[in-house]
Amino acid sequence: MPEPHAAVERIFRDEYGRLIASLVRRFGDIDIAEEAAGEALVAALEKWPGSGVPPNPGGWLTTTAGNRAIDRLRREKLREGKHEAAAMVHDPTPHAPTGVIDDDRLRLVFTCCHPALAPEARIALTLRLLGGLSVAEIASAFLVQETTMAQRITRAKAKIKGANIPYRVPDAEDLPARVGTVLAVLMLIFNEGYLSSGDGDPVRAELTGEAIRLARTLHGLLPDDLEAAGLLALMLLTESRRAARVRGGMLVPLDEQDRGGWDRTLIAEGHALVRRCLAANRPGRYQVLAAVNAVHTDAPTASATDWSQVVALYDQLARMDPSPVVALNRAVAVAELDGPEVALAQVERLPLEGYHAWHATRAELLRRLGRSAASREQYDAALAVCDNTAERAYLTRRRGELV
Repeated sequence: MPEPHAAVERIFRDEYGRLIASLVRRFGDIDIAEEAAGEALVAALEKWPGSGVPPNPGGWLTTTAGNRAIDRLRREKLREGKHEAAAMVHDPTPHAPTGVIDDDRLRLVFTCCHPALAPEARIALTLRLLGGLSVAEIASAFLVQETTMAQRITRAKAKIKGANIPYRVPDAEDLPARVGTVLAVLMLIFNEGYLSSGDGDPVRAELTGEAIRLARTLHGLLPDDLEAAGLLALMLLTESRRAARVRGGMLVPLDEQDRGGWDRTLIAEGHALVRRCLAANRPGRYQVLAAVNAVHTDAPTASATDWSQVVALYDQLARMDPSPVVALNRAVAVAELDGPEVALAQVERLPLEGYHAWHATRAELLRRLGRSAASREQYDAALAVCDNTAERAYLTRRRGELV
């Protein structure tokens, strides 16, 4: 694709969540919002390469998409109430109450996380609409087939329309039924930004930044929810290392990062949240993961990391979430504490054949054990399923260094 078109698509991707949330608020229909956003992208691809990117590309996309949505409503002659609402573009009448917080995108998250939807569909739909992730990227995150994920998203949108699920943050008494899924969605959006899929930028700062903004907003809405506090702490501590994490288009692993480049302001804020969670002594998944990151960011050097504490925290997490991914992360810490042979025995029994990090971990452990041929095979397997450009560059380099 020509570079001007690639630039337009990057801008559109950055604006996608804001655009969809605005259109859903205005027209109350997710399908109309998605179609109008797509038509706005087509219009931008046709116009911007010749005339240049407008000074306010987000505003241009919003105006264009809104006009396309109005055209569609008029063409299809939808029910009278919706048609009139769409036609009154400059109507000064305030919007109907939309809940306890004035944030379009947080309302969209809560709409998609309605308990009437299946849990996996809630997360998938929100990633599609808010994060602008493709169906293929979401399927990869869930380790399922693309067709399976497409069906989940289609069913979720149909359920929202058929059940007339409102576009609003629920009342305070209804929040507990949704907040767990909302936290999971925000974490996945952050992760996609931090380790982006596809051939574009290896880090999507607009996604990590938006996930942190929404996590802050949610923490403000639910100040006594320790898991909301833990999630915010986890994001802040992870984000603090972002500037040191990629160099020259290549991933820099934690033990090789320049810790002088870490953001100490974010670290201090994250540590304060972790201390508050520890004092409450009601641990949850995000609080424990934040505590793991607090251990890493507290160490002045990689060699000074308290690996016994990291393993103990993963033991605690495994009791809450006995997933193979948690076991894999624990094994990485075990390798530093008890050696690669012990860790490899734990890693090899995990059912994660389609997960690139499993292959990459095996490759590193085999490398440390001097088993170069087996290590090379695992690097190849990791590269076959890894789609982050910076991580692929790192794995390629490590494979090439084998003798």
